[in-house]
Amino acid sequence: MARMACGPIFLTRSIEMTIDTKSYHRTRAGANVFLDLGFPPEEAKRLLAHADAQIDESIRLKQQLMDEIAEWMKEASVTQAVAAEVLRVTRPRVSDVVNHKVEKFTIDALVSMLARIGKQVRLAVQ
Repeated sequence: MARMACGPIFLTRSIEMTIDTKSYHRTRAGANVFLDLGFPPEEAKRLLAHADAQIDESIRLKQQLMDEIAEWMKEASVTQAVAAEVLRVTRPRVSDVVNHKVEKFTIDALVSMLARIGKQVRLAVQ
């Protein structure tokens, strides 16, 4: 709402804004989004391969971090409910970790959970 001063009287008027959220194009599953964005075929192929490699690496890293949390639970003989309290997450989130639902977590969230159980994560840049 915008207010406009008119002497001692304030007038209030409503400003309505709209944002177009319609999808006008979708890249079909298995297709190359870079081709759809207008990159030349060879460049699109290279970009897609690079993106796929980065996604695969991220998934592997998340799985490794999840394995560490699950291993701690096993070694400490803690239930998911107890683990949830220690990790400061909900019990369903612990279940998602144990079941490797990598799409539900960021690397940062998993690193934070590991820090709460005294595990250090080291990052190496190559």
